[in-house]
Amino acid sequence: MNVTNFGGDEVVYSYDESEIIIVPVPYDATSTYIRGADRGPAAIMEASRALEFYDIETGSEVHKKGIYTLPPVISGDDPAEMTEKVFSAVSGIMAENRFPVVIGGNHSVSIGAFRAASEAFAGLTILQLDAHSDLRPAYEGSHLNHACAAARAREYAPLVQVGIRSMSVEELPYVDADRIFYAHELWADKSLYKKALGLLSENVYITVDLDVFDPSVMPSTGTPEPGGPDYRELIFFLRDVLKQRNVVGFDVVELCPSETNKAPDFMAAKVVYQMLSYKFSE
Repeated sequence: MNVTNFGGDEVVYSYDESEIIIVPVPYDATSTYIRGADRGPAAIMEASRALEFYDIETGSEVHKKGIYTLPPVISGDDPAEMTEKVFSAVSGIMAENRFPVVIGGNHSVSIGAFRAASEAFAGLTILQLDAHSDLRPAYEGSHLNHACAAARAREYAPLVQVGIRSMSVEELPYVDADRIFYAHELWADKSLYKKALGLLSENVYITVDLDVFDPSVMPSTGTPEPGGPDYRELIFFLRDVLKQRNVVGFDVVELCPSETNKAPDFMAAKVVYQMLSYKFSE
């Protein structure tokens, strides 16, 4: 079945009655290792049909806030074209005081959302959950490559990076040692999550690259990197951020779905719904 909306037949709302707007962006042109992130949004939509829409932890049914899924943002291979289309979509959603959720696609799709959030909300901080630092000024001839996402984020707002465990030596000059939290340090000292939270301003945009999770629980990514945190550890950190800060939007990117293992697709859909449950529950 070709599922076009998050939640399938159980989550059907009009745009006008929806507080939450899903923006699928099936873009993969700048990927550099395993291809397939362009199939990520459709896989997440398909898996979302299997969610239970009552959340036990928060005792809420966040879909009742209204969740509407826009038609996919389609562009050619040019990342500049895609970035402008995402910027336009997210800016429009924020201008109407709705909550955008961008679903990628590779990490390049986040760049337009970073710009939109920074223009809509003063004093914004961008929180990046990722295995990779993504601080290259440019890569493979493009400053909008997925390996440059964090470099672009820092041009729009202060950045806090959590879960990092892979970078190139060329990125070292761009590292802010006070605002990057490496996976091996988080494994040894869980109090660092609280320190990361303390660096966030009131308004926060969150970008979740699914390779931040250990590949034992999230193998379906374009660049799986061992040594990451598990689901519960990261989701509890996100809970604290979503409860203690004004999160203005988020994205979930870099799912490369597998034909033989659907569990990561469901986990990605669960991450989206759990984050929304934390955001909108009383």
